[in-house]
Amino acid sequence: MSQPKFVVIKQHILHNIEHGIWPEHQQVPSENELVSQFKVSRMTARRALQELTDENVLYRTQGRGTFVASFKSQSSLLEIKNIADEIQQRGHAYQAQTIALSKLHLPEPLHSLFDLERGTDIFYSEILHFENQRPIQLEQRYVNPLVAPDYLDQDFSQLTPHEYLSKVAPLTEATHEVEAIIACEKINQLLSIDQQQPCLQVKRRTWSSQGVVSFAVLTSPGDKYRLGGHLTF
Repeated sequence: MSQPKFVVIKQHILHNIEHGIWPEHQQVPSENELVSQFKVSRMTARRALQELTDENVLYRTQGRGTFVASFKSQSSLLEIKNIADEIQQRGHAYQAQTIALSKLHLPEPLHSLFDLERGTDIFYSEILHFENQRPIQLEQRYVNPLVAPDYLDQDFSQLTPHEYLSKVAPLTEATHEVEAIIACEKINQLLSIDQQQPCLQVKRRTWSSQGVVSFAVLTSPGDKYRLGGHLTF
């Protein structure tokens, strides 16, 4: 039995988003363009766009059109943003320093987070992010080499790991764990903070259609960073 036309259109749009053909905030075809492309009624095209809008896959701007929405995690409804974009949107200068970029054996405590065999090599990076030349976040990330085989070849002073991974393995799901911590001496030194200064730490695991992409630990000084989001009920 053939699928309804509006479902075919939705699958076409989702395919282009999931494969990175249409990135975040890319304008998608209008109702009229979908009518012409799929030989359907305007009502059918409108239904496909409206359902994807209701599902927060797309968003509409009056007088401009329909666009690909930013990804929102399924567990917390917090928008996953690129830290470089956040800083630049505030009108501040962004910089990044690569502390570590290497291949290592998957640590035993992380086996349950990746669908990989024991002893498998995994990619690891430590990136220190700066806002106006002040360290704002230490990103420690473990990356599935089967999903992003060229990860270690990237220059993360020019693009963030999140930006790169979003291109090669567009996100479909994520989980967050957020807590206040007192960081170890190494992290305190990198973030240029006192030993007893509280930090905000986010542990994030992400998936694409290919499986688990990465597990990241993001640590920021508690007095320089905050976590926010927009909730829709």
